[in-house]
Amino acid sequence: MTAGTMTPRQLPPLQPLSFTLPPALEAPSPPEARGVTRDSVRMMVAHRSDRSLVHSHFSELPRFLDEGDLVVLNTSGTLAAEVDGSGPDGDPVQVHLSTQLPAGLWTVEIRRDGRAFLEAASGTTIGLRGGGQVCLLTPYSPGPSGVGVRLWVAVIETPGALPTYLARHGRPIRYGYVQGSFPISAYQNVYATEPGSAEMPSAGRPFTPEVLTRLVAKGVGVAPLLLHTGVASLEANEPPYAEYFKVSSSTAHRINDARRSGGRVIAIGTTVVRALESVVDEHGRVHPGEGWTETVVSPAHPVRSIDGFLTGWHEPEASHLAMLEAIAGRPLLEDSYRAALAEGYLWHEFGDVHLILP
Repeated sequence: MTAGTMTPRQLPPLQPLSFTLPPALEAPSPPEARGVTRDSVRMMVAHRSDRSLVHSHFSELPRFLDEGDLVVLNTSGTLAAEVDGSGPDGDPVQVHLSTQLPAGLWTVEIRRDGRAFLEAASGTTIGLRGGGQVCLLTPYSPGPSGVGVRLWVAVIETPGALPTYLARHGRPIRYGYVQGSFPISAYQNVYATEPGSAEMPSAGRPFTPEVLTRLVAKGVGVAPLLLHTGVASLEANEPPYAEYFKVSSSTAHRINDARRSGGRVIAIGTTVVRALESVVDEHGRVHPGEGWTETVVSPAHPVRSIDGFLTGWHEPEASHLAMLEAIAGRPLLEDSYRAALAEGYLWHEFGDVHLILP
């Protein structure tokens, strides 16, 4: 089964969840740099059945799951996807690799000073640090509010293989709230197997080998899928672009068997939900599939493939909040975010997490 094409589209109209995120709640660095372990970040557990909220830590995840439940992970690894370059005028720019397309093409984002998008035209060539170049072929998507071009379809030429080049000259894409530079290992989930994501599928970052072992010892299954994420200004109500995914026959069978036996399927991150909702049928049965998905989960799209969901905390009016509303319901979502702000939970990829259960 192949889902969708590779043309970005807009979200359906919905009432956004608006709130003010204080800068003090933006996690500035990985937990390890703050003196704690990956799995010690805070975790709010929200129950749909009675709208109850429990404050805990991620290391206690096995306590909230039952024998027969199944955790589904995205094993995509994070690329060192930011490379320094120079524009046609010689001024420095930053090249963000987003998504590898068929025929060896890429979508890329070209920024000045880490913020503004470079004004360019088709045929523009960007020189890369260490040799190589990026040739911009055609616009892929507009910038926020339709101003300028955000992503370009491009050809990337590097001396030697691109993965080797990125390992030598690239670095993780980093946003303004992160204070300091951290190695690519800080942006990898412990179970990542195949590099391909421009940004870390960060809901799974708190997992450690110890937590995974305790889950398995309790009788909770663990199943993989793959979805390579691109860059996205989700805070600008911009939906994810078409992304490559793969759900194996084994994972599809395990999901269906778990639910048939009364177990719950717990998706780790928005990427897992997007992949599974791309291959689930109207009866809730998940099928194996591989291809490009444009699926956007919102209250207008009923969620059929999962029962529970672990995610991070998303920015005001972020498009991912539409997925959370579809899973949790608007009242529980509002309760959770109100409590997270009051209790000082931390946001973004190095922050705390939110577990939504039936």
